[in-house]
Amino acid sequence: MSDTWSLSTLNVNGIRATVKHGFWDWFAAVSPDVLCLQEIRMRLEQVKGNSRTHLAPEGWTSARADAEKRGYSGTAVWTHLPVSGQGIGCGHEAADHEGRVSWVDLFDGAERVRVYSIYFPSGTSGDERQAIKDDFNAFIRNHLRPHLEAGERVAVCGDVNIAHTEQDIHNPRGNRKNSGFLPHERQWMTDLLGDGWVDLFRHLNPNAQTYSWWSNRGQARAKDRGWRIDYILCSPALAEQAVSCSITGRTPKISDHCAVNAVFKR
Repeated sequence: MSDTWSLSTLNVNGIRATVKHGFWDWFAAVSPDVLCLQEIRMRLEQVKGNSRTHLAPEGWTSARADAEKRGYSGTAVWTHLPVSGQGIGCGHEAADHEGRVSWVDLFDGAERVRVYSIYFPSGTSGDERQAIKDDFNAFIRNHLRPHLEAGERVAVCGDVNIAHTEQDIHNPRGNRKNSGFLPHERQWMTDLLGDGWVDLFRHLNPNAQTYSWWSNRGQARAKDRGWRIDYILCSPALAEQAVSCSITGRTPKISDHCAVNAVFKR
């Protein structure tokens, strides 16, 4: 058994599209022990026959939360490590209807690790969605806090849809009134970290200006005009076991996001 295990998180922007763009080549190259996915946009009932093209590899555990609406949202956690429990949802009605939360309890050889895949709502489409986003953010912060209070090892992975600081966005001045970089959203992120969660990439790469999402407009990806909105947030008990955390970069392009990857000691 290896003395480390690896965790990746990726917003696939539609599993069918990302598979066409080379997802499985990427998966083979990165070879994560645990993979969190967001925005799958494909319900399990839409998988054809016994094909595993859009499913976890055979023999892997998959906790999967589908949105009630076809072609929308959805999350999953895949792992080949031993699992002692799994589930979906968090008790927030709107988020649970949209399949925004899935989780597994895995055993890394030492003790339990809870891994969440969460697709946080976006507020870019208007005031109604911004209100849902703000409500979910307040709810999930309270929902997750007991893990910290219990000293558990937990990773909260996913597309948070917030760039926390000016270091995390290519044009902070021009985006200060845009959802995802609004002052109250950034303060929420500050408060979340104040609870004790560790932004693992920033913790281990304090000077990096690396992005995880790019608009499809204006050659944003080619010009690296992006946002860092994808995170692995760890409880202190898990963060202290982290070996590395990286963002894989702009190529190959299999989604409008790229993955965040971490390695932990067992």
